[in-house]
Amino acid sequence: MPTHDPDFLHVDQPPETLLRLPEADRAQLGDALQELLTHGSILGLEAGQSALYHWCRQNFEWLRETATLLGLDVALLHEERMVQALPRIASLQLRLRQDATLIWLALWYAGDVRWRDEGQTQALISVSELNSLLKDQLLPDLASLPTRTRMREILRQAARFNLIRFTLAEPFEDSGIEVLPAIRRVVPFQDLADWTRSAAVFKKEETTDLEGAAGTPAAGSLQAEEEDFPA
Repeated sequence: MPTHDPDFLHVDQPPETLLRLPEADRAQLGDALQELLTHGSILGLEAGQSALYHWCRQNFEWLRETATLLGLDVALLHEERMVQALPRIASLQLRLRQDATLIWLALWYAGDVRWRDEGQTQALISVSELNSLLKDQLLPDLASLPTRTRMREILRQAARFNLIRFTLAEPFEDSGIEVLPAIRRVVPFQDLADWTRSAAVFKKEETTDLEGAAGTPAAGSLQAEEEDFPA
């Protein structure tokens, strides 16, 4: 018997998939997007991420288009063997607490000095040297440094977003930090003079913190807010 149901002719026709990709490529694309949302970047020089980085490089347009749907911009930085994501929408942005912002500013400074001024390929610093940099050079009027527990939280947070490598040691002040190139786009200064102007604002008003993305810290303005980083 004839039917007037408009959906009758489509019952046995499955909906068209959004991405017409081979299953293996779909899996790689999913892994790449999850990595960017969780850590903000894919580091091709890391043994565990080398294959994923090369897939992203070969299929960058797929990655770029799908990341846009999630509200992310992605950049392929081949010289640094890195794919990095930055948020396009406010709902992906986070606000660091003031003490975390201060530490991230200091990490950027330490990295820039070693890369640009000293010509080193690695930016290595200990927690003790970081504390001295903060207290003696960058912000000598700072009332107090973060506690060991809080400093450990901040550094682990930075490590989670591929801004540093962090090697815990005992005593804690001997713990090692390697500042990674991803911090250049997350803390977006052109040079030390640019950094100095922002640090002066932080010192004067104590209302500055770094905007980033949940999972993908963003290059952006420095604005302060006493709010915990989302888990």
